[in-house]
Amino acid sequence: MKNILSTLILSFFLSTGFAQIINVADHGIKPGKDVTLEVNQLIASLKGKKNITLFFPKGQYEFYPENALEMYRAVTNHDNSLKKLAFPIFGFENFTLDGNGSTFMFHGKICPITVEGATNTVLKNFTIDWEKSFINEIKVIKNNPKENSFIGEVANEKFGFAVKDNEILFNHYDWQDVIGQNIAYDGKTKAPIWNTKNYFLKYGKGTKIEKLNNKTAKFTNITKATPPVGTVFATYGPSPGGNRFAQAIHLSSSKNNVLENITVLAAGGMAIIAERCENVSLNKFIVTPRADRNMATRADATHFLGCKGLIKIENCLLERMMDDGINVHGAYIKVEKYMGNNTFLCEISHKQQWGLLFAEPGDKIMLTSRETVLPIAEMTVTEAKILNAKRVLITVENVPNQIPEGPLSFENITWNPDLHVLNNVIRDNRARSALITTKGKVLVENNFFSSQMHGILIEGDNKAWYESGGVKDITIQNNVFENIGYGNGASYPLYASPMFTTGQHIGKEKYHFNIHFKNNKIKSFNGQLAHALSVKGLEISGNSIELSSDYPTGAKEPSISLEYCEDISIKKNKFIGFTWPIKIETSENTTALRIKGNKGISK
Repeated sequence: MKNILSTLILSFFLSTGFAQIINVADHGIKPGKDVTLEVNQLIASLKGKKNITLFFPKGQYEFYPENALEMYRAVTNHDNSLKKLAFPIFGFENFTLDGNGSTFMFHGKICPITVEGATNTVLKNFTIDWEKSFINEIKVIKNNPKENSFIGEVANEKFGFAVKDNEILFNHYDWQDVIGQNIAYDGKTKAPIWNTKNYFLKYGKGTKIEKLNNKTAKFTNITKATPPVGTVFATYGPSPGGNRFAQAIHLSSSKNNVLENITVLAAGGMAIIAERCENVSLNKFIVTPRADRNMATRADATHFLGCKGLIKIENCLLERMMDDGINVHGAYIKVEKYMGNNTFLCEISHKQQWGLLFAEPGDKIMLTSRETVLPIAEMTVTEAKILNAKRVLITVENVPNQIPEGPLSFENITWNPDLHVLNNVIRDNRARSALITTKGKVLVENNFFSSQMHGILIEGDNKAWYESGGVKDITIQNNVFENIGYGNGASYPLYASPMFTTGQHIGKEKYHFNIHFKNNKIKSFNGQLAHALSVKGLEISGNSIELSSDYPTGAKEPSISLEYCEDISIKKNKFIGFTWPIKIETSENTTALRIKGNKGISK
């Protein structure tokens, strides 16, 4: 309600003439030329003004890095670095960027739109693209299984490629990419190919690469299995430190952000990354590749870390990106040492979160065990003194009488948003459709999901990306899940489980609570429906699961797998057309289990 009210107020200002509409053409900003400097200067001249609409007459506007504002930027889940900024929208109130259907074309390592410390920002009606995609594509046009070789057509896009010392180098604006992270796509389905691990590009014994001409190269013994003709490889540089340096849109420390009618065709990172923002609304936000490409962004389509208020994602198309469709979470930071005087020395846990604004005075944080990932004690921050990008001193009002032994973490429980995911299409991407780990109220309804890995992953990770957030109230209903897990054959539409290392273990209490997965339609080649570990209050009801023959069929895992769960209801689910036993497997430590009125499940 608060987010809607703010949007209505902003719309009133714009519609009644309170906003100053600035036509960029009046400031020498016109299509067909580099306008980076002029846009930077115009935005700088507006500092301190409110109720501004920056209006672009429809056209294609070019942005190059040479004259862009440069500053060191810490962007969560990306590579921190000196970044060139095309639209630095810092500290504005009631600012609208209206592209009027324009294309903003970027060249090289430049970050299109950065919104920071702003209130009531509207971004709308434009397309973001790059002259040269950050994803390097190789299309298999001929193969020879006997010698495990193929001839690949290398996407040129003006810059071409080179082969040096038996290594392929993809030319970009002012740098070269090697083969780093990569994945094979099916040329027919436009989705990651079945059994992708067999087609991973990797140098090894007997590997040979030959440049045949300016368009093609021959690759020998670079994959485990010979890829079929039509396969398209996407390679996107080394990680970490080499393939997440130019996100399309970055929102940070801003309130009431509205994005509508925006298309992102490419990005050297995520299409949108939002951190420590209150209220973000995406409507008709499209991530898709340009017609002459097969893949869109190097990383997630949408990603939200440490936000609050309401995140609303509706009527969006998110497809063929190199990572997840949606990711909403908090962060676990390590407690290095208790310093006394209610003060903890803490360290940001993951390299791509260094520089994260974890907490400010007044925030409530939870002391958490790194062994069980379970909460210990809630505290209120009185001071957060940043020492450097990695370390911070956090002082709280009160601490437990005795600080627990063992490895500890903090998570911020104030900055946990509600989430509405409505009427979207998420498909043909590497990884998951959505990762959701927020303690806010979540509704996922009337969406279409088809992803290489799990459909909805509800996790909690204190070991790899350190993404926090055991869920409290999530409803996933009336969605369509199609061929979930075609990348490995063993993924679930719903997978709810904290991630553990060998040094971590399940604690006494449950991690996730109140998950409702109901009335969804699932087209499945493997019959897998849900996996849950350490969940209390799980409803799986009214779902229809129908056999798909789009991929090799058969069961690798039980349809429903439950371990250390409590208060589980499995009722009125219907399995249709499966030719093997559909099983429910539960551990001995799963309690209060109710199974009733299901069809097609083996006894």
